Amino acid sequence: MDKKLKLLKLYNELMDRLGPSNWWPGDSAFEVAVGAILTQNTNWGNVEKAILNLKENGLLEPEKMFQEEKDRLCELIRPAGYFRVKADRLKNFLVFLHLNFDLKMEKLRNESTTKLRHALLKVKGIGPETADSILLYALERPVFVIDAYTKRIFSRHGIMEQERDYSEFQDFVMDRLPRDPELYNEYHALIVRAGKNWCRKSKPLCSKCPLEHLQKA
Repeated sequence: MDKKLKLLKLYNELMDRLGPSNWWPGDSAFEVAVGAILTQNTNWGNVEKAILNLKENGLLEPEKMFQEEKDRLCELIRPAGYFRVKADRLKNFLVFLHLNFDLKMEKLRNESTTKLRHALLKVKGIGPETADSILLYALERPVFVIDAYTKRIFSRHGIMEQERDYSEFQDFVMDRLPRDPELYNEYHALIVRAGKNWCRKSKPLCSKCPLEHLQKA
């Protein structure tokens, strides 16, 4: 089967079986960006606890978090794990936001996607997956996010070898799918759901996976 058709078939199958994901949870672009940084190397349940702590203390606003002491920030985001490292990354992002956009998330929307992605990748602690999550989920830019689930599922379904690097996977998908942020948002969310529930790294539940019959096609 043509790889483009295979990508679309996989997406349609997941959507039919699982339904819309309504991702990414967040009341503001800044909250989504914070969540993208906190979710590194942890599960979303832990991030939710950290986000709730920040919200209850009125810190899910760039200006207030920028002024907050690092030690206090560490305590509030402790549930997300690696809290000292992540506090540094949040502070680095806030310095970037302060120096370039007056701590106004809406001003990021005035930059081109290419220029903004390049700038985000220069922020210490923000790699391609985090930068692209901010671009897609916080700013609704047509940038496809690649993660371990994406590589695993695409590899197991013969779309691309898992050993390929991030940019190769991203280029492969974006060259074959419409540049549509809603499509990219939903597709990535569906992949994460399938990866967490069935397409596990070890002991995958193939017989229960909504994509199981595609392996035999």
